[in-house]
Amino acid sequence: MQGIQAILQRLREKTMSCPSPGIKSVGSGDPQRIYDCEVCKDQGGLLVRGDDGREYWRLCGCLERKKAQRLMRSSQMTDELRSLGFRNFATEGRPLCVKSAYECARDYLKRFEEIRATRRNSIALLGVPGTGKTHLLVAIANNLIAKGVSVLYFPHVEGFGDIKDNLDLMEEKLQVMKSVDVLLWDDLYKGRKEPTPFQLECIFNVINYRYLNNKPIMVSSEKDVDELVAIDEGIGSRIYEMCKDYTVIMQLTDLERVNGQELNYRLQGA
Repeated sequence: MQGIQAILQRLREKTMSCPSPGIKSVGSGDPQRIYDCEVCKDQGGLLVRGDDGREYWRLCGCLERKKAQRLMRSSQMTDELRSLGFRNFATEGRPLCVKSAYECARDYLKRFEEIRATRRNSIALLGVPGTGKTHLLVAIANNLIAKGVSVLYFPHVEGFGDIKDNLDLMEEKLQVMKSVDVLLWDDLYKGRKEPTPFQLECIFNVINYRYLNNKPIMVSSEKDVDELVAIDEGIGSRIYEMCKDYTVIMQLTDLERVNGQELNYRLQGA
């Protein structure tokens, strides 16, 4: 018992005396500590008294908030992307496939923990630009990050541009893409008419690792499933199998075409 009391006393003293992250002067000039978390004084926890009268060390809720902030910074998403969610995604008056993609994304998020360790644990939104594919996948990502899941956002064109500009960091970048909890590959095969052998090698390296280790991917692309397979069967077939339960092809129905409905929301009213 004396050992336990000694530990609790040291924790209590640490809470009272640990240097603060910032100091300001007030009134008489005496320093006053400034804390990110006023509840635990940035200790990550605090002593509480249980119903049995004993003192216990309880973790503070700020730890989860700080973890989510770190994960968001490491996701490599811009401030604009961080603002995207399901609440600011418009479905009213949009084509049926857009509404289907919205429901698919919501269902995927709901079932993520249930399926994340299985082979078919991924999602693909495919089709023409301007349909909200990126918005919906980023909305999933933002929600996962808030729950403590690490996500890496990789925009195909800009991502390979960064790799090409600094080949010394290529292996490190690919390792992160393979090991992160969830990889969001945005606009796969965008830019070039045909991907280079170097790009295909990098893509296969990452996708095959995640396929073999049941690590989820979220993919947006202007290519449909047949086109993905035609570009590279090894890559395309793996993406298809992983995303089989959550794939939406963004295309108009025959009636929507007859009525002249526009699928690309950026062109509506143009």
